[in-house]
Amino acid sequence: MRAVVSVGRLAGVAFWAAGLFGSFGAAQAAEPWPTRTVTCIVPLGAGSGSDVMARIVLDKVSQQLGQTIIVENKPGAGGTIGTAFAVRAPADGYTMVAYGALASAQALYPKLSYDTVRDLTPVAPLGQQPLVLIVNPDGPYKTAADLVAAIKAKPGALNYGTAGVGAASHFGASRLLMSIDGKAQAIPFKGAADSVTELMAQRVDFSIQPLSVALAQIKSGKLRALAVGQMTRSPSLPDVPTMVEAGLKPDAIYPYYAGVFVSSKTPNEISQKLHDEIAKALKDPAVAQKLAAIGVEPMPMSMAEFKTFFEQDVATNIEIVKAADIKIQ
Repeated sequence: MRAVVSVGRLAGVAFWAAGLFGSFGAAQAAEPWPTRTVTCIVPLGAGSGSDVMARIVLDKVSQQLGQTIIVENKPGAGGTIGTAFAVRAPADGYTMVAYGALASAQALYPKLSYDTVRDLTPVAPLGQQPLVLIVNPDGPYKTAADLVAAIKAKPGALNYGTAGVGAASHFGASRLLMSIDGKAQAIPFKGAADSVTELMAQRVDFSIQPLSVALAQIKSGKLRALAVGQMTRSPSLPDVPTMVEAGLKPDAIYPYYAGVFVSSKTPNEISQKLHDEIAKALKDPAVAQKLAAIGVEPMPMSMAEFKTFFEQDVATNIEIVKAADIKIQ
């Protein structure tokens, strides 16, 4: 004989089950974070600016949280391979990405599998590292004004070295050239080190590189720094003028920074906790000292401020790509 269950009884069972599973879900959502190992994807090779900054800061964050944070390098395709991996990972706070060129990647790759602004939440900046305008000390350019005059006198005759198409050194030089309405030929190399080597050999005319890339050569006299790309002088090079002090417009400055991002579907309480822990780590004297040693300066921001900053950076990079006609070969 088939059992008959009343609709009322079924409704009661359904209500009980919904309450049970609802409570279970709430318990899951309320679970403290983190309870296991966290992975930070750096979509560049080991030793890059983003990689070094992430390792310094997240080592301290790991100590604060009492959980291991593994920094994993996933380079390739201008950082888009590692970033896509982080976007596809579960949005539970256990996968993050640390990078300084998410904005330029969005501008360079129109057919990305993800949307940088829509699919990622900017959590916290790790720091900013100014780009520095450099030349060979045996060359004819003693000041930024000398170099600008040469660029404008012979449009397209001078060349500059970059760490590759779309690198910060490429965008930085493109922005400077846009600000002076000048033209020069970009010479892409396999990395920043090669670009600097070629400049020291006088096979390129100038370059704009992250400070940490060129600092040792500048201090040893193998390179001459003409200007630093920020509004205040760098403590690492106090005698070198800013670009504005050197006679350039403020829009010649290209911001170079690294930050931590998570999937936009990550619960806000986790994103906020991660932000707060990063901010706390950045205030640690030992962390600050390690960052300062490589020319990295703090850029404290709330999550809302970093979001606004990042979205403006994306828009600026799209403008640079269009104006400079930068294309991935």
